[in-house]
Amino acid sequence: MLEEKAQRPKAESGQAGLGSAADARPVLEVRDLVKRFGGLVAVDHVSLAVWPGEVVGLLGDNGAGKSTLIKVISGVYRPDGGQLLFEGQEVSFASPMEARRRGIETIYQDLALCENLDAPANIFLGREPARRRWGLLKELDERYMLQETQHVLEQLDIHIPDLRQPIRQLSGGQRQSVAIARAIYWNARLMIMDEPTAALGVAEQQKVLELVRTLRARGVPVILISHNLQDVFAVADRVVVMRRGQKVGERRVAETTTNELVGLMVGAERV
Repeated sequence: MLEEKAQRPKAESGQAGLGSAADARPVLEVRDLVKRFGGLVAVDHVSLAVWPGEVVGLLGDNGAGKSTLIKVISGVYRPDGGQLLFEGQEVSFASPMEARRRGIETIYQDLALCENLDAPANIFLGREPARRRWGLLKELDERYMLQETQHVLEQLDIHIPDLRQPIRQLSGGQRQSVAIARAIYWNARLMIMDEPTAALGVAEQQKVLELVRTLRARGVPVILISHNLQDVFAVADRVVVMRRGQKVGERRVAETTTNELVGLMVGAERV
């Protein structure tokens, strides 16, 4: 039988964010969540919790239900059963925009960036500041957007030489950085990252992992979906494993191995 209660992160000195988690409530609680598509049960009574300042790896083979689970959390799908609690309050999101207003930011592999626009325009997309010119006409406050973009990138130790060039001219790692910076600027309370290092070079992979550590240090919890177990072991505090829509295991990274996690994913390891 699976554990009914999600494991709670241990307070460890020297590990950013975890020390305060021992006395705090979970940022996110998923209780007995169910999502069906016709006769297919894509998420089958899954429960988990995410605590302040921790990184949770969400693992599973293709079709395990990971993407469906995060889409329920982020408001893309409505659940067919169970509960979602965010910062102690039960929530039900009708759209991803509602989830974003509450502080749940999801970065998918396609990043949802407008490639013809520059970094400031992407960070403020849909929320552009305006100023009055000559006290009458409103115009886009591009100077403010540029200054704020520079500030948030500096906070995250992100270096992009020319912020005015279109996103399509940036590297994969720089694009990830802009997407993360956008979420942080708009006060993300929970970050969900779907395969953030896919299709990146080694150096850019390491930069993205550093950004995950930075988020943890700032107290922003992260749900990290990845097929790269090396990445998960590098930054995650805890892992949740899914198979065929069910949660089949939960382990602290310090107390498990790659072989055990692979065994859980393919069904060779007993829970």
